[in-house]
Amino acid sequence: MFDNVKKNFGFGCMRLPMIGTDVDYAQFNKMIDLFIANGFNYFDTAHGYLRGKSETALRDCLVNRYPREKFILTDKLSDSYFHTAADVRPFLLSQLDICGVEYFDFYLMHALNRNNYEQFKRCHAYEQLLDLKNEGKIKHVGMSFHDTADVLDRILTECPLIEVVQIQFNYLDFEDPSVQSKKCYDVCRKHNKPVIVMEPVKGGHLVNLPENARKHFDAIGSASAASYAIRFAASFDGVFMVLSGMSDISQMEDNISYMKSFVPLDGNEMRAVMNVCGVLKGRDLISCTACRYCTDGCPQSISIPDLFACMNSKSIYHDWNADYYYNEVHTKSGAKASTCIECGKCETACPQHLPIRKLLKDVAKVFEK
Repeated sequence: MFDNVKKNFGFGCMRLPMIGTDVDYAQFNKMIDLFIANGFNYFDTAHGYLRGKSETALRDCLVNRYPREKFILTDKLSDSYFHTAADVRPFLLSQLDICGVEYFDFYLMHALNRNNYEQFKRCHAYEQLLDLKNEGKIKHVGMSFHDTADVLDRILTECPLIEVVQIQFNYLDFEDPSVQSKKCYDVCRKHNKPVIVMEPVKGGHLVNLPENARKHFDAIGSASAASYAIRFAASFDGVFMVLSGMSDISQMEDNISYMKSFVPLDGNEMRAVMNVCGVLKGRDLISCTACRYCTDGCPQSISIPDLFACMNSKSIYHDWNADYYYNEVHTKSGAKASTCIECGKCETACPQHLPIRKLLKDVAKVFEK
């Protein structure tokens, strides 16, 4: 369907290599060069990623260094950047300017759910993107999605010219009743929409496995935990792209090693994946993917994903390290879990539908004795 897309593996640019608060251009250049040298060409970004620095880094490290026909660039229309119908076109044009391109290969209505979909409808975003496609500023119109399968079915019924759907899809969320990965995938298949997979390693949770989970993979070979997660997602019919948010060159090298000549999981590997899934679901961990959507609107500037990561680390390893990072790194400025004023903005923004206010209270009980 998309002849210019070379392989089924893409570079998600939400978690780039950083030096402090800035993108590490030297390492990002090397990662892009390695990615393209191995035959890959799909890059995914959004205006809010890294507070705008993802788009500018792609301009400086990709667009300014490679001919336009060498790469596929996807960007997104996020609900926080438009409020009226008149805002949509200027915002997209500003993104084209920031990225230094004349068109986006794919442009997605970003993080649609039952609430913000009404805003997209009210502002005629779908219709305007189709107009921009006709003008050549977008090659393909799509959507990314974070909600239940019935909402996805409704949107695809009302917006039949959507060409691709990006969903969260990994083996831990496959049967999860809140994320509904499998059910959303089934809806995409019902509407004959190619699937782009985000969060195949669930924000790193499926990479840094506890020993009792990791042993199931060790028993069948020496491949990385990430390889099983990414290949799991890519093994399904209709999945045309799997995104990986690679943040250093070693992650890039590992991902390329098994996606350059992709082979679906065999029966033995799939059984190991299901065994690992069973172990992980037996643990009481917070299923935060560190997308950081929750932090942008937090009036207390609480680093919610980092505090949840400390909580999970404490649950798995039971050592002093999590306490150190909680107290000396992530809350050094004073924004502790207990400073939450329970405004609820974080829960509205959370793609995982986590009860963040309750979880912050749990975190405070553990780390703020």
